[in-house]
Amino acid sequence: MNPLRQLTLDQLRRRTSMKWRYYPEDVLPVWVAEMDVPLAEPVARAITDAVAIGDTGYPSGTAYAEALAEFATKRWDWTPAVERTAIVPDVMLGVVEMFRLVSHRDAPVVVNCPVYPPFYQFIESLGRTVVEAPLSETWRIDFEALRQAFTRAGEGAVYLLCSPHNPTGTVHTEAELAEVAALARQHGVRVVADEIHAPLTTAEFVPYLSVADDGLSLMSASKAWNLAGLKAALAIAGPAAADDLARLPEEVSHGPSHVGILAHTAAYRDCGDWLDALLNGLDENRRLLADLLAEHLPAVRYAPAQGTYLAWLDCRELGLGDDPGKVFLQRGRVALNSGIPFGTGGEGFVRMNLATSPEIITEAVRRMASVL
Repeated sequence: MNPLRQLTLDQLRRRTSMKWRYYPEDVLPVWVAEMDVPLAEPVARAITDAVAIGDTGYPSGTAYAEALAEFATKRWDWTPAVERTAIVPDVMLGVVEMFRLVSHRDAPVVVNCPVYPPFYQFIESLGRTVVEAPLSETWRIDFEALRQAFTRAGEGAVYLLCSPHNPTGTVHTEAELAEVAALARQHGVRVVADEIHAPLTTAEFVPYLSVADDGLSLMSASKAWNLAGLKAALAIAGPAAADDLARLPEEVSHGPSHVGILAHTAAYRDCGDWLDALLNGLDENRRLLADLLAEHLPAVRYAPAQGTYLAWLDCRELGLGDDPGKVFLQRGRVALNSGIPFGTGGEGFVRMNLATSPEIITEAVRRMASVL
């Protein structure tokens, strides 16, 4: 059963998380990366079973890493070594810890813009400089731009790779990732890969560590199974980065939630069928959005993505200025993510969350069209 068709708008409005409480009730939210789905049953059972016996203490063991290894072997024909993993509170906090392990405290960080806004926020909060390497016009890695960014950043910099890419949904190929690894080695740049959206792909996902033995990756079940409120993620090291990860301070492992780890472990281990149903539902939603835009907003350019549950919409021809999301919110009462915080190249774009029901997507496009 398609998880995206199981909850009504009235049921969703009972939620108290950011997606449903940040804006007034007359606003339809299709913005922040929360999914409008019930929990997969094995995940819910893992949580309730823990609560029933008071199993709410500190995390322990390697079950989470073992479950990810089993999942990765089945899905991607790649097996991360459990002994080269560490639990971290979440992906972005894990990214910060990886920066500290592999670079000096003021080393610049290269990103492919437009990209997930917290990349900028976390980098700048560390007192570091962001060096942008814009994506190509087709939203793929532009290797000349990346080479120039590595040169500007200098030896000892870090490249924060978003794979699959948020907000564009681009799934990087094996050849592209191999070129990234070669270019990074040539310039003395370390690569940290945010692979949180890895399970949410229709194209073949290639783990960065399958092509680069000196990389570090952050993975989590939070996006694919809607577990953002249950904090837990894994840092994974390639063979040549094992000594780096071994220096991770022990206290970092105190940050993840034990109940979160139980939930994430159940997701990877027991919820493959649920994920497949979700992926089919997302494909249907991508086709629906393309049809709705063609009918109601033909000036909006949209290419269905190969990964994530996000849609990156080019609204520049609508005449709504650099921040069409603001206009859609004020005049259409529909909340999307403004493209501006995603960095250079985000002006005139909005990001829409497709992890919801077809009815909500239809109403969102109707509201967007109403502003014109």
